[in-house]
Amino acid sequence: MKSKKRKIGDIGENIFVKHLVKHSYRILDRNYSKKWGEIDIVAIKDKVLHFIEVKTVSVRYTLSDISDNYEPEENVHPWKLKRLSRAIQTYLAEKKVDDNAEWQVDVAAIFLDFRTKKAKIRITEDIGL
Repeated sequence: MKSKKRKIGDIGENIFVKHLVKHSYRILDRNYSKKWGEIDIVAIKDKVLHFIEVKTVSVRYTLSDISDNYEPEENVHPWKLKRLSRAIQTYLAEKKVDDNAEWQVDVAAIFLDFRTKKAKIRITEDIGL
């Protein structure tokens, strides 16, 4: 049985996948998981692989109150980056991705307002590893 946090995370990831598809990304994988790390979404656009960490927040006030004061990368701590890096290296090797392929790590913040049934998306691109 999924926890409330996991259910909210799944809702955020589903919303973000729809956003990516709408903006011409092709989804290659979701929730790629190994013992040493997980990648929420792997997508490609314009020959660039995007490894995307999704952070979903359920808001109690208004979307603008929290989304203007919250930086998604604040919750991507060094230990998370290390685990993510290991998962990415495994993914690249396992999928036999060309060594010269361009790739980047993005963080998506999804702000959910269940009262109004609206979501706000903010993306921080290419956070580097």
